[in-house]
Amino acid sequence: MKTRNTIKNRIKTSIAFALIFISILSCDSFVESELPNNQLTGPAIFKDKITADAAMSNVYASIRNAGLLTGAEFGISNRLGCYADELDFYGNVSNITNEFYNNSLLPLNQGIQVYWNTSYNQIYMANAVFEGVAASNTIPTEDANRLKGEALFTRALMHFYLVNLFGDIPYIATTNYQTNSSVSRKPTPEVYDKIIEDLTTALNLVPENYYGTGRARPNKATVNALLARSYLYMGLWAEAANAASAVLNQTGLYTNEPDMQKVFLKACPETIWQLPPHPEGRNTFEAATFTVLAAPPNSIALTQELVDVFSDNDLRKMFWISSITGNSQTYNFAHKYKQNNPGATSTEYSIVFRLAELYLIRAEARANQGEIISALEDLNHSRQKAGLEELIGLDQQQLLIEIALERRKELFTEFGHRFFDLKRTNTINNTLGASKPGWNNTDQLFPIPENELSANPNLLPQNPGY
Repeated sequence: MKTRNTIKNRIKTSIAFALIFISILSCDSFVESELPNNQLTGPAIFKDKITADAAMSNVYASIRNAGLLTGAEFGISNRLGCYADELDFYGNVSNITNEFYNNSLLPLNQGIQVYWNTSYNQIYMANAVFEGVAASNTIPTEDANRLKGEALFTRALMHFYLVNLFGDIPYIATTNYQTNSSVSRKPTPEVYDKIIEDLTTALNLVPENYYGTGRARPNKATVNALLARSYLYMGLWAEAANAASAVLNQTGLYTNEPDMQKVFLKACPETIWQLPPHPEGRNTFEAATFTVLAAPPNSIALTQELVDVFSDNDLRKMFWISSITGNSQTYNFAHKYKQNNPGATSTEYSIVFRLAELYLIRAEARANQGEIISALEDLNHSRQKAGLEELIGLDQQQLLIEIALERRKELFTEFGHRFFDLKRTNTINNTLGASKPGWNNTDQLFPIPENELSANPNLLPQNPGY
């Protein structure tokens, strides 16, 4: 075990947050103005709106490029797909993803350490933006409010994923090193309370319409989307349905895209929040991660079990799943994002929140409240888009089963939805215990990284099973 014997060692840990503002000084495609090279301190960055916006934009760039929500091979869209039952792994046994696929994670797993470090660094960056903007008296009030709301949303978003992966975690709401270096883990319900508190505050700060272009900066609907998902995970059905409706009722901003081949294009009217690639002309990491170019695959392919849940007339199977054949064997792969090569302009952005999820959140929330007719309407909305016939005459339990199936088909390979759905519905052990030879009941949580426990004993105890 490593020891906490020097400040230098401690600030290498994630919750110490060594990367203050030097890590956010480079500009990205979210904004046009670069930060001046001489502005290397917080106060200089927050003297005007342009540099403050650049600071926040680089938080989003970090989320896109690294850690949990990147669409690259090491993000959770891929690794949780392998950890659950969406993806088969064909890569080298020395690849860290193989440990996810075999459900053989250990506290020393480098991928787990990176998830923890990067997520808390992104939280630190969001906190730094919030504090810097709050302390500035030169940024216009409207812009200051928007930036503070974006920072709170981002802080809530990262904690949402951390608590669902690691269970009890610290909720970091400051850049104060002395405080952060000795924090303790909060019980999961308290973490959710903090998430809701941040999102509720953010809802009153961010605008209804998007700031900038490309739906790349969170607005009220983005905040409500995360609120709806959080309430759903908490079992607060009425609140989840109301937050989902707050998005779905915004028909001036969001409309249904009838062409399934256009759902993941950057201009899709169903998109709520997305992360543009950089530089212009590049496309998503997701396309490179999931597209299989040769058989057998050198990394991943969809499990046959997943492919088999789709009927042949399901438009999602037709347009979101492709296949390649080699050595008399066919391999299926996720083809939601199709642009695997750069061009003159970017045509696909990484979509984090989209309208389809909100219909299914509301369907599930309504079903759990006994609102069978309206829940069935929301479910059938999703089915109709996929070219499937409407369902009728379902009781509550049948309806919940069909909604879970619809979520599996609609949201596959998107940010671990399948894994999280199995967890929160208490079906994970029966499902993965039957299909994953290495599955143990304690695998529902990742281990806390070993060096984090060494650096801060207040994070003990380790999660069960590790």
